[in-house]
Amino acid sequence: MKIALIDSGLGLLAAAAAVHRQRPDADLVLSSDPGTMPWGPRTPEDLTRLAVGCARAAAEHRPDALIVACNTASVHALGAIRAELEPALPVIGTVPAIKPAAAAGGPVAIWATPATTGSPYQRGLIRDFAQGVEVTEVACPGLADAVERADAEAIDLAVRAAAAATPRDVRRLVLGCTHYELVAGTIRDAVSAVQAEGAAPVEQYGSADAVAAQALRRAGVEPDPRAAATGRLTVLLGGREAELQPAALAYPEGRTLVPVGAAQA
Repeated sequence: MKIALIDSGLGLLAAAAAVHRQRPDADLVLSSDPGTMPWGPRTPEDLTRLAVGCARAAAEHRPDALIVACNTASVHALGAIRAELEPALPVIGTVPAIKPAAAAGGPVAIWATPATTGSPYQRGLIRDFAQGVEVTEVACPGLADAVERADAEAIDLAVRAAAAATPRDVRRLVLGCTHYELVAGTIRDAVSAVQAEGAAPVEQYGSADAVAAQALRRAGVEPDPRAAATGRLTVLLGGREAELQPAALAYPEGRTLVPVGAAQA
């Protein structure tokens, strides 16, 4: 069984690690194109071209399912990728976890890239799944790029700026960019530092676990965390086989894939 993931860069690590936790025997194909980052400011046409290129490269390795592990790419390119690869290859998009966060009760904050914040897509999700719930959209300029570089100082600055823009009474926090899940602990600490005195800890909502579970279902298998860790790793950068990027090892999600990489095909 083989699961492929695509993203502009390291944002796919969270979902890849989630697949590995749920099925340690699954082979993984990580297809990204970090030289073209960031995708958010690009035109929808250009972004779609890049995302479809990553998907084609991954599909050549004959996976059983493909995860579009990028919120922005899911907005603009999911239809094009599905049109080209389905039904032969199931394609799973990534949607910000607004629905479960709103269902748990507000106030809710959604951290996302400037390109996604305020977009018709995100506003549509809020309209469809968070009616009657107080929702604040928080743009996080520079955070995804800082995470991609594993630049701790830049991450800290971007996270603190976003935390300062987050209402002090927020109860749920949606991580609306897959890169953000790699620094969830840093985000949690920063938001806690600006919360109202005596407030309960803010609950965070990412997409990685749900997307991984859906990919396994579409691949026709059930989660089995106790399976032997026999999965192999293939890394594609710009369509070419490569090693896992050094910056990936700055994050626990990347480090969990090192034993998988040791068995690289």
